[in-house]
Amino acid sequence: MTGLSAAQIGIKNRGIIKPGAFADLVLFDPKTIQDNATMENINRLSSGITKVWIGGELVYSENKATGLRPGKVIRRVD
Repeated sequence: MTGLSAAQIGIKNRGIIKPGAFADLVLFDPKTIQDNATMENINRLSSGITKVWIGGELVYSENKATGLRPGKVIRRVD
């Protein structure tokens, strides 16, 4: 889904899972995933999310951020 969208606007090697490409991935349990934020507490973490990778770097694991911040702005190149 994201690979096709990126390709349609001219962004290469994004949104696909293969060597040399960049993709953001979320590993979650479909049976337990839940948004726990409320209007009173917007910073409550979702449950059921095991790990998150941004551009291949692990940024969330064991219910906390790893400290890495590999995300960057992607600009369309014509």
